[in-house]
Amino acid sequence: MARLNDDAQWIVLMGFLVSFSFFFLAMVINQSTVVGQTTAESVIEFPKNDIRDVREVIGESVKSDKYTDIKDDIGVISLQRKSSIVWYENTTETNPTIIEIHYNNGVTSYNETWTKP
Repeated sequence: MARLNDDAQWIVLMGFLVSFSFFFLAMVINQSTVVGQTTAESVIEFPKNDIRDVREVIGESVKSDKYTDIKDDIGVISLQRKSSIVWYENTTETNPTIIEIHYNNGVTSYNETWTKP
């Protein structure tokens, strides 16, 4: 830049400054969209329908006489079909019935204490 006059050096310097500013703004905007996208994906990944289905099946199994067989089957089927671990414990000695449900699919861990009259 030794051979350029003062006006040309000023134009080149401002060009570098403007291009660096655009690069910085592009990086900031890019990072903000990534944060918004991952937040939205975590809401979408919550398996509320799977949990509802499991709760319904567990509610029906509490009414059944073959409680231990159905409990084992629920655990095996949920592991095979949904790749999730479902565990629950039923306290039928008390009134009302208290059911503790644990659901974990590797991304979402969900625990619930459910009281059934």
